[in-house]
Amino acid sequence: MAHWLYKSEPFKWSWEMQVKAGAKGTHWDGVRNHSAKLNLLAMKLGDQGFFYHSNEGKEIVGIVEVIREAYPDPSDPTGKFVMVDLKAVKPLKHPVSLATIKGDPRFAEMALIKFSRLSVQPVTDAEWDMVLALAQG
Repeated sequence: MAHWLYKSEPFKWSWEMQVKAGAKGTHWDGVRNHSAKLNLLAMKLGDQGFFYHSNEGKEIVGIVEVIREAYPDPSDPTGKFVMVDLKAVKPLKHPVSLATIKGDPRFAEMALIKFSRLSVQPVTDAEWDMVLALAQG
């Protein structure tokens, strides 16, 4: 299973909104970056990812799961971009801030640090485990 990180500005789509979508989940649309599109295309049913509040909060707050693999994003008039459907799995016990991640040399190669503007990004198994450990407090 691959792991991912999804960035969203809380005023546009927050963790709380994702949770309210329930088991039916919601689509992750509006991606207009080709690298992020390739990440969406690589996602498989059941893959999990971190839900990250960008701009406000700047922290990983929960875990989501892919419940529908990539399909055309109807909000894209060019027809080049795709979206996936996600459902909330669980909140992190303690959100993990960007400052914490930046301050830990084990995360130096993490996409969140190296490609900070990328809205959908891969997370290695080691990074996944380290974030989960930090979230336990």
